Amino acid sequence: MNILTGESSEAWFGGEVPPSARDLLRQATNAPAQTRAALLWTAQALSPQTLPLYYALYKHHAQRRELALAERAARRGLHEAARSAGLRDAGRRLDGSAADFAANGPARFWLFTLKALAFIALRSGRPEEARELLVRIAALAPEERIGNEVVAAMLGAAGGG
Repeated sequence: MNILTGESSEAWFGGEVPPSARDLLRQATNAPAQTRAALLWTAQALSPQTLPLYYALYKHHAQRRELALAERAARRGLHEAARSAGLRDAGRRLDGSAADFAANGPARFWLFTLKALAFIALRSGRPEEARELLVRIAALAPEERIGNEVVAAMLGAAGGG
């Protein structure tokens, strides 16, 4: 069963999951929240190149309003996705202007994780940072629908948009 969707599926957002990490994800599915976090972080430590683990981590922690841990997982996932996608460093931020965000893979995961960071920033009381991330997403991939419009509506409703 997929811990994030509740479906009987081995399809994980962000790509394939190696067997050792998959076993930990399966265990996390039925584990209490505190045990789930330990299993997910263990899986990430064993397989740091596996993008779905970061998604599972930041989703788990965000749902529990453990925003600092969610942000930590998202930033690590963003870094790993950028490395996997070959996004180049452009000073203080990675340049995704040449990336194919429409295709499933590390570049799309990177973009989606930027959106997750915008959500986390908004929930953490940093609306300006959330707005900057949303502007960046819109500039890089204006046609992609990754849920950034939902975060933008939340930002607007909070008086920050």
